[in-house]
Amino acid sequence: MRKTLVAGNWKMNGGTAANEDLCDRIASGLSASDALELLVCPPFPYLEAVGKKLAGSAVKLGAQNVSQHVSGAYTGEVSAGMLKDLGCEYVIVGHSERRAMMGESSEIVAEKFAAALRNELTPILCVGETLEERTAGRMKAVIASQLEPVLDGPAGIEALASAVIAYEPVWAIGTGRTASPEQAQDVHQYIRNILAERDVDISSRVQILYGGSVKGDNAAGLFAMPDIDGGLIGGASLNAAEFLAIARAAGSQVR
Repeated sequence: MRKTLVAGNWKMNGGTAANEDLCDRIASGLSASDALELLVCPPFPYLEAVGKKLAGSAVKLGAQNVSQHVSGAYTGEVSAGMLKDLGCEYVIVGHSERRAMMGESSEIVAEKFAAALRNELTPILCVGETLEERTAGRMKAVIASQLEPVLDGPAGIEALASAVIAYEPVWAIGTGRTASPEQAQDVHQYIRNILAERDVDISSRVQILYGGSVKGDNAAGLFAMPDIDGGLIGGASLNAAEFLAIARAAGSQVR
């Protein structure tokens, strides 16, 4: 049985007082559910404070990025070991914004993915296509090319046994546009089929999240799809009521 995961990516938002209020509202409004996992990923400066605020709650802590390096002269970078020290359990790797704005290649993303696993962090591997790539009929080729460096790495498909995948249609992030449940399901099933070519058991167990303008009013339809195991939530995760509505929609789904 796959649990449903709802991960809040706060991106470069928040502040000490606002974060405390948001954490209080999320933790107090969450209903217990054995089938649901909830996660927040604040900016680096707030990881420790948010982790302490959420200690003892059902909400887990994750980071938005990680260096592929262990240590050294990498100004501004944060290692997986540092994140582990702060109590992180998850880390996002390969988010579309980092691929586009920071020039992260799929090979670099695979190195970050491996660094997370070495430090017993669960990587959330982001894949997805732009509108131009979808329109040109290249969506599946793009996603396959983003998965391949991880699948062809030293650990192979076994690496996915301790990881999460998030499908981000880049054209739907922050635009208000959302893939229909059927469109999203088609891509999630395609991703699972790629994994099944290498290991059917791992393919059936890996969580695949949808990340593209998920909100309380469209979450239930998306999460009802058989291969969608939750969401990677951006802007809506900064609003406690909206985030909890998404969590409730996810909590009703058991794989």
